Amino acid sequence: MPAQQNRSRARERNNVLNRAEFMSLNQPVRGSLEGRSSAKRVSGQPGQQPLPTESKESAQLPEEDCMQLNPSFKGIAINSLLAIDICLSKRMGVCASSSSAWNSARPIVKLIGVTGHGVPWIGGTLFCLTKSSTPAGQEVLLNLLFALILDLLVVAAVQKLVKRKGPSDAMPGLLDYVVMDVFAFPAGQASRAAMVTRFFFSHLVLAVPLRILLVIWAGVIGISRVMIGRHYLTDVFCGFFIGYLQFNLVELLWLPSGACQFLISVIPI
Repeated sequence: MPAQQNRSRARERNNVLNRAEFMSLNQPVRGSLEGRSSAKRVSGQPGQQPLPTESKESAQLPEEDCMQLNPSFKGIAINSLLAIDICLSKRMGVCASSSSAWNSARPIVKLIGVTGHGVPWIGGTLFCLTKSSTPAGQEVLLNLLFALILDLLVVAAVQKLVKRKGPSDAMPGLLDYVVMDVFAFPAGQASRAAMVTRFFFSHLVLAVPLRILLVIWAGVIGISRVMIGRHYLTDVFCGFFIGYLQFNLVELLWLPSGACQFLISVIPI
């Protein structure tokens, strides 16, 4: 027995983990943490107690309050495009306010935008429909009226859904409220100009100079909406794209001559 005790003592002396510098490795993690916390309490100033709730609250911060150190490539690309869109639109808004560089040209630029407004186009189409006497002309005009009403409803629905405001603080005019063109995205004049241009190209016999003038007219309308500060560039481009797609829908739902004659006979025009 004494020999065995001597051997066990010798093993404990030879064990490296029993040394003083390695004693902390043999202690459990909980004990070491309690020792550290007690040491901090002793070393701290008297009267100050640690607040355990602060560590819990900091660990449970919402994601929007934390800085993202590695944002995704998609987020960087979208934010960069939006920044470019805002910067270019602000620079192109030379007629946006009374203090703008081209303030004297604002009435002319606004008049250009009125040529693509929904009220003159719907009123002019109804007037031409009352004066038309041929079935072919009535068919084209009635489908054009249907396309203009469809454009008005689609643009109003998307604007109501997105609710994006324009670059400037300019209030919409009376005609804008009539056709529900209050918000910026998408640009109603741009979508209407693109749709009408494609409609005329497809259903009217136009010479090449008139076709070029129609394209220029649609582009100038889009630029004028940015110049007066009502829309961003992305609003105009998306408006052109929506108008392009709307014409395809109108062609798909085209009313034939018989249906047009029936509607004209039922609806007093």
